[in-house]
Amino acid sequence: MMNNAASLGPTEAEFRTGFVRDPAALKHFPALVLNADFRPLSYYPLSLWPWQEAVKAAFLDRVQIVAEYDQIVRSQRAEIRIPSVVVLKDFVKPQKRVAFTRFNLFLRDEFHCQYCGSPHDLTFDHVVPRSRGGITSWENVVAACSPCNLRKAARSLKASGLKLQRPPRAPSAEEMRNHGRRFPPNHLHESWLDYLYWDSELEA
Repeated sequence: MMNNAASLGPTEAEFRTGFVRDPAALKHFPALVLNADFRPLSYYPLSLWPWQEAVKAAFLDRVQIVAEYDQIVRSQRAEIRIPSVVVLKDFVKPQKRVAFTRFNLFLRDEFHCQYCGSPHDLTFDHVVPRSRGGITSWENVVAACSPCNLRKAARSLKASGLKLQRPPRAPSAEEMRNHGRRFPPNHLHESWLDYLYWDSELEA
């Protein structure tokens, strides 16, 4: 019998971050996790749980199973078809603040160099170099390919001859969710498609 908080599954923060990220793990029946409003908790990375976590959450009555795989798992007392889509019974309030991380910076800039548009060999660049007083912030750091980064070096934009495709700024959580919808993972199970809208027009 489970008798402590640690055994009750992911915390609210873990609902947002404890998703399957390893591509190899996607082959082993992950479950798409939807918020109580039937929207994915996250698009990038897509909110997926290992099947074991989905089964445990269903057993604890924390989720509703809305789609299943054909495969069955058995215990000594019961058998259950592996969940492929689950819906949280309690709504998890979306985060409003976007953490300033390397990954989120690349997602904001849609994985393209903000000088030449290349999607290859990405790193990041301070628009106003730190040696010139530039700070590490949403408003002063952009995704940049290595060639553009080397070309710019510690010079100003004007001196380097480079131009930004768009001015950097702090993104909203909704903007980041919309950006994430443009980058579906390599693996999408057919049972998830009714709950994902990769190709639909994004809301204004």
